Amino acid sequence: VASTAVCGMLMGLTRDELINAVSLAWVDGQSLRTYRHAPNTGSRKSWAAGDATSRAARLALVARTGEMGYPSVLTAKTWGFYDVLFKGKEFTFQRPYGSYVMENVLFKISFPAEFHAQTAAECAMTLHGELKKAGRSVEDIRKITIRTHESAIRIIDKKGPLDNPADRDHCIQYMVAVPLLFGRLTAADYDDDVAADPRIDALRARIGCVEEPDFTADYHDPGKRSIANGLTVHFKDGSALDEVLVEYPIGHPRRRDEGLPLLEQKFRRNLARRFDAGRQQRILEVALDQARLEAMPVRDFMDLLAA
Repeated sequence: VASTAVCGMLMGLTRDELINAVSLAWVDGQSLRTYRHAPNTGSRKSWAAGDATSRAARLALVARTGEMGYPSVLTAKTWGFYDVLFKGKEFTFQRPYGSYVMENVLFKISFPAEFHAQTAAECAMTLHGELKKAGRSVEDIRKITIRTHESAIRIIDKKGPLDNPADRDHCIQYMVAVPLLFGRLTAADYDDDVAADPRIDALRARIGCVEEPDFTADYHDPGKRSIANGLTVHFKDGSALDEVLVEYPIGHPRRRDEGLPLLEQKFRRNLARRFDAGRQQRILEVALDQARLEAMPVRDFMDLLAA
């Protein structure tokens, strides 16, 4: 819905055309989250956003041709969005329309991991170093307790077999076990050859989640939006390491000073995987100059990124 409005604006639609376009998006309803959750977790997670935005662009184009809209798409009795898909309830909002979403973007910087586990993976990387310093190994671990928020438990707390990479990157135990074992978490670590290492599942079986109500409250607090995880390693000899707690992932607005330089590094690294040095430089000259970027037509910037 939001992408339809933005695409329509970029295409120069009139107010009435924009309303028609957005109403067409509401008519489409929404995709199910089936592919994001066990037992059906799958690779559609990787292309769902692109699919949604491509549909948005098409609906904006259709509206530009003069296609009619549906004024009561939300409120029509029996057949409107509210009655069919929202149990008859109207939308409620935490704040007036504005720029909150854009100002609070969560950048995925450090790990290719589902966002509820970003801080858990960061904790695990720290603990990997702590284990080394203490002369310990994962074989010495009796259990690991993850204090976390309700959404993480509901979405990524998984036991038992994991069927594919999409299943693994939605399992907090997997995303903690890998960095504890190897001191890394990369996209390749979700592949079958890495997942076949029996140490991963053995460690997963010793990792448990408990909800911390304060974490859940702060996750929903619009002034915080924390995504906290705290990890405690308990050893077989009865001792334990101090809990490692991270409240905000590095891509969170509260860690912009740390995050933005790393985000630029990630951008440069990925450009290098795709383009020659000359094209990289032309893209960077625009992308890192805010005034120049804002003045450039969108189509010209997209041409720079075209393969």
